[in-house]
Amino acid sequence: MRAVLPLGDPAADLATAGGKGASLARLSRAGLPVPAGFHITTAAYREFVAGFRDEILRAAAADPGSIAALFADREVPDRLAEPILRAYAGLGDGVAVAVRSSATAEDLPGMSFAGQQDSYLNVSGPAALLDAVRRCWASLWNPRAIAYRDRHGVPHDEVALAVVVQELVDADAAGVLFTADPVSGDRGTTVINASWGLGEAVVGGQVTPDVITVRGGRVAQVRTGDKKVMTVRTATGTEDRPVPEERRRAPVLDGAEAETLAGLGARIQALYGVPMDVEWARCDGAFAILQARPVTGLPAPAEEWNDSLKGEYLWTGGNLGEAIPDVMTPITWSYVRLFISEAMSASTLPGFDLVGNIGGRFYMNLSVVHSVAAAMGVRRLLGAAEEVFGRLPPGLEVPLLDLSRWEIVKRVLPVAVRIRGRVRRNLRSMRAFLAASPARCQELRERVAAAATPGELAGLWEREIRPYAVTAFRMLEAAGRQGNATLVTTRRRLRRLAGDTDAEAMLTGVNADGELASMGLLTGLSRLAAGEIGRDEFARAYGHRGPHEFEVSMPRPGEDPGWIDAQLAGLRDLRSGTEALLERQRAAREEAWARLARRHPRKAARMRARVRRWNAVVRDRESARSESVRAFWLLRDFTVRAGALAGAGDDVFHLYLEELLGLLGGDRSVLERVPGRRAAYERYAALPPYPALIVGPFDPVRWAADPGRRTDLYDARASMPSVAEGGAITGFPGAPGVVEGVARVIAAPEDGDRLKPGEILVTTLTNVGWTPMFPRAAAVVTDMGAPLSHASIVARELGIPAVVGTGEATMRIRDGDRIRVDGERGTVEVLG
Repeated sequence: MRAVLPLGDPAADLATAGGKGASLARLSRAGLPVPAGFHITTAAYREFVAGFRDEILRAAAADPGSIAALFADREVPDRLAEPILRAYAGLGDGVAVAVRSSATAEDLPGMSFAGQQDSYLNVSGPAALLDAVRRCWASLWNPRAIAYRDRHGVPHDEVALAVVVQELVDADAAGVLFTADPVSGDRGTTVINASWGLGEAVVGGQVTPDVITVRGGRVAQVRTGDKKVMTVRTATGTEDRPVPEERRRAPVLDGAEAETLAGLGARIQALYGVPMDVEWARCDGAFAILQARPVTGLPAPAEEWNDSLKGEYLWTGGNLGEAIPDVMTPITWSYVRLFISEAMSASTLPGFDLVGNIGGRFYMNLSVVHSVAAAMGVRRLLGAAEEVFGRLPPGLEVPLLDLSRWEIVKRVLPVAVRIRGRVRRNLRSMRAFLAASPARCQELRERVAAAATPGELAGLWEREIRPYAVTAFRMLEAAGRQGNATLVTTRRRLRRLAGDTDAEAMLTGVNADGELASMGLLTGLSRLAAGEIGRDEFARAYGHRGPHEFEVSMPRPGEDPGWIDAQLAGLRDLRSGTEALLERQRAAREEAWARLARRHPRKAARMRARVRRWNAVVRDRESARSESVRAFWLLRDFTVRAGALAGAGDDVFHLYLEELLGLLGGDRSVLERVPGRRAAYERYAALPPYPALIVGPFDPVRWAADPGRRTDLYDARASMPSVAEGGAITGFPGAPGVVEGVARVIAAPEDGDRLKPGEILVTTLTNVGWTPMFPRAAAVVTDMGAPLSHASIVARELGIPAVVGTGEATMRIRDGDRIRVDGERGTVEVLG
């Protein structure tokens, strides 16, 4: 093997030229602007150390600090010095060079070894060159290099060192470039660090460089550093000097230069096929590439979950989005899609997504709902949709689907006919299913726990778990379809007859003729606090309901004694208060009915019967929803057991359902997708909740970074003004009554202990998991919601004033503000 090779020689591979040298050879052959130079091969190193190699290994184990002297005491023999100096002369007469170490365990995809061996800049003359080469060889054995190899399990007797000698770029600026963001792992971003002088100050961390971010070939962001120090050439080598005051905060690169440099980085990444860490220098306006190695420790590329990019649609997080408030793991999203396909198939339009995943959060496509309503000639029913999904802001134009009316009708009618027959059949068996479901779910959970092999669990899924879940979801569909008109029209008729306040009182009492599932968690906790039931019975009957009841990666209350303890602590002093609220509301209800009977004696009995039907429909719907949620507890058990049997642990939460079933079938390759999914989940979960309404393409990360962001509406079609200060906050009248008090703005139910008795709960949304807080609240105010949402139903039953669906309450009300809530008019005033 030769002692010296030309820089671009194809023989300059890892074993011959070390990691750095092999990379520079590859760059040179690809035509990239690499300074001229040559390699001193590992063969030259091995020949030099042959006579004292055993001494080196003994010293490495006992006294690494003594190894440098072993090298310094030996001259480079003529048979090595001659080809080295001949190659040096070929670069020019006395040219200044950079002499860089290049180990065989260096610049590798998993280990960079960056900075472990030494390099020397501005070396001139034959004697100085040979001395620098010898010191590079010795640096293979400095204490930090030895320790680094020990940490990474690299045997000392297998390593060797090559040296790269290149013309020194007399740089006026230099730095490093990453072809992927080294912090976020974003492969679509190039990050450039730039400073004055040679690059050693940047690489060594002695200076705060400029940071330029390039996306899509264009500069996206520039952060100018305070560059106090720069490395410069001197007559004897290099030294650090202060940067002149006028240049410290001046940008090193202009936009065109940054984009040119990013283009070179893209070429290098294309050459290697992986994100690269590139050292660069600029001299007289031209760029040179000094080194390139794969980026190590780069976070896995996060997937993008964003159905808003599919087209210009109106998405809402209302209604079901309130029940699924969390960023969903992939397996939860799979189960939610199964749920939607069975429980809401009547609302679907073949060829379009009724629901979407935007940054991991659940949204419903209102463009589908509005387009179908327009095509079927039932726009008047969109008012009923407001009772469910919430009110749209005045002037908001809903983008409709690009389909003709006939095409929509042709797609919808066959679905509607099929669903109508299915609903009719399921209604006949609904009550029996709801009665048997708790015991059946418990039986299946026990069988999941007993499954001994992946194959046994997969068979149980196919034969029994999936059919049970599908049946539960279809019963919710049936329960919801039996009374849509009743739910909307009864409330309106009663308001016309009795007035708003009496109507809301008369619509309460759903819990009186049978337990309302939305109140079940509060009822169960109250019974548990009173000693009427034990914890096991509470877990069986109510333990599936909670604030995160759809997210299968999170434990249910029935699995979490700490959660139960926290809720009991909050209820301990309020049990009598809860009963008093219900009794007060019962009295108000009966007084309202008495007033109606006096004013409309002929209509009161018929209206009371109609309200009883309303109550039955609400109970059926809520009970069916509760059993669907119970099915999600079974799905959680199935998923957790799959992870245990397959040896995959919580990685299974980052698989989609078909992948999870594949894993149970022995396909472990699906686990390769987990790091990117986990990265996406963690990125989205770190962001605040997104706007209740989204129109068009939406970037959750950029929205979250905007200090003027709005949480009520994002419309990509127009610039969004900031929320207006002053004036009343308006929403739906959720439950009547007027209250003044201290606002307690709470972001998550886990912070519920901050709500003190008599304070007003202000939050983005509520679901069943928030119910134990309601007896402590003097009133409830939410950003999201509608008259048929959870907050409205529970607040009415307890007689607590509520204003829901304000869109902006959490943006305008500060924690601790004194506010007035008018639940009859649907207004909230900030008093100070």
